[in-house]
Amino acid sequence: MIVETLTSPVILFFILGFFAAFIRSDLAIPEAFAKAMSIYLMAAIGLKGGVEVASTGFSMDLVAAAVSGVLLGFTLPILAFILLRSFAKLGAIDAGAVAAHYGSVSVVTFVTAVELLTVTGLPPDGFMVGVMALMEIPAIITGLLLARAYSKRLKDSDNAANDSGSNLMHEVLTNASVILLLGAFIIGFIAGAEGFEPIKPLFAIGFNGVLCLFLLDMGLIAARRLLETRKITVPLATLAILLPIINGTIGTVVGTFVGLDPGSAAILGVLCASASYIAVPAAMRLALPQADPGIYLAMSLGITFPFNILFGISLFAAIAKFLG
Repeated sequence: MIVETLTSPVILFFILGFFAAFIRSDLAIPEAFAKAMSIYLMAAIGLKGGVEVASTGFSMDLVAAAVSGVLLGFTLPILAFILLRSFAKLGAIDAGAVAAHYGSVSVVTFVTAVELLTVTGLPPDGFMVGVMALMEIPAIITGLLLARAYSKRLKDSDNAANDSGSNLMHEVLTNASVILLLGAFIIGFIAGAEGFEPIKPLFAIGFNGVLCLFLLDMGLIAARRLLETRKITVPLATLAILLPIINGTIGTVVGTFVGLDPGSAAILGVLCASASYIAVPAAMRLALPQADPGIYLAMSLGITFPFNILFGISLFAAIAKFLG
């Protein structure tokens, strides 16, 4: 499965982008085009998930996956926080911010994993799109609570934090990825297979090509972020690989335990392993401006994202197949 993953055009485009940035090529994707691609991919994956749920109906598997995802979103940052404090010696503020990233999810990792698992014969259930959207918020809450509980600096500024609390919740709940994914999911559910048919050529046939170009851009960004930072120590780099392995294994085991099929269990593992680099950084800039973005962005985007794309997806699929 690792060989199939590494020889997939989707992954090869990511490797191409990473290599181009590493040798300091001037290859670049225009920002407006990259944003348009991300909107397209989120709309497509949401639509297809909603159509599938409309076709199969609600089930106990959906409920089990949703409850498991939310609980994991609340609890996984605690493990990350403990390791970041004890092993990497991070302060409470930075540890809380990084922990929030490692309990939340990466939409691009999810989209890539769905495509790769489908190609290799382990298609996940469409309702996992909804589970992914639900997992965005719990980790942010846990990360902020941990940072505030263990940081004297934040305790001293509680009044200011309370004043910005409503702004934070608005930022999280109206995040573009959450709105678009859930909105497209609902549209797909209402339209059903028959209503989706007229727009299927755009959102189904062109999906893989757009994903290839998007991952080319992500490879460029990941490598450049890694080259630019000077904040990543050996313990932090180690945790950027160990945390997705630990979290992803926990998620895959939990998914199997609650009765999900191997493809859906693997996707739950991927969601637990992925580290957010879009929604959570935006929330952290608002809620924890004292945290160093050079640490949490370099870890999540520069190390964890490439690891999951190249190896993590295959690892969790293999665990899910073994357990299933």
